[in-house]
Amino acid sequence: MKVRRNPLPRRLVDALCYLVIGVFLPIVFIFEIIVVLPAIHEPGGFLHTYTFLMAMFLLFNIKSNMIACMMIDTSVDSERSKEPPEGAVERHGWRHCSTCDRLAPPRSWHCKVCRVCILKRDHHCLFTACCIGQHNHRFFMCFTFYLFVGSVYALSYNSYYMWVLNGATYCSWLTAIKLICPMFMLVIGNFWTNLQLLFYSLNILALLYSIVILIYHVPIVMRGEVCAESGKEHNYNKGVYENLQSVFGKRMHLVLISPLVKSELPSDGYSWSTETKKNS
Repeated sequence: MKVRRNPLPRRLVDALCYLVIGVFLPIVFIFEIIVVLPAIHEPGGFLHTYTFLMAMFLLFNIKSNMIACMMIDTSVDSERSKEPPEGAVERHGWRHCSTCDRLAPPRSWHCKVCRVCILKRDHHCLFTACCIGQHNHRFFMCFTFYLFVGSVYALSYNSYYMWVLNGATYCSWLTAIKLICPMFMLVIGNFWTNLQLLFYSLNILALLYSIVILIYHVPIVMRGEVCAESGKEHNYNKGVYENLQSVFGKRMHLVLISPLVKSELPSDGYSWSTETKKNS
């Protein structure tokens, strides 16, 4: 599996979105462990230890899946894409990319940001600053799933910490104004209170982002599509089981454990079977 030569964000908007998850997430995690968790569960107790280990597991899967998504090169191999394979069925869908000036395999599209054709291109993700395609689609979906679980977990603890344990400080109309318009945090209130409200806002933002992504992308994955194929006629829908396998690989039941689990994909991204099977 190839590694991208330059995984860093190419655009300002990509860099800003990456900062929200890539940089602020570990900072918020440290705050949760040092401040919030001891205030709710007694240090050394079962619930404290269990929650800490669960938080470590979630953070590991969020960050490692995100890094894998950014580092894995899912672009079209220039050497393999010079000539399409022999046979009418295998050649179907190959086309010429005018930007790269070479043949691109089926379901591959050029990305202006990444400046290359992407195998089975789904979309360009702002938060990972790269295209989601054949080889990193699994890591993107796992990253989003664990971001959702982690956000729900953190928001539950943060809400109890702020509105129950410290309700006298945060239960006010001024807090509501700051959450609606975070710019007021720069001019009203003390630093520590505003910092906690900022972390709470980022928590809500991460939750909303993950919900939207899952609602949009899960049905697409279940139908065996990529974003460009959504709502269009195609012959790539092989039933739910094989559609999931085409993204998560042959060991798809284990990929949620860790991104380090190897799971071979049934297709190399260059040739696609178009035999229609009954949906699962």
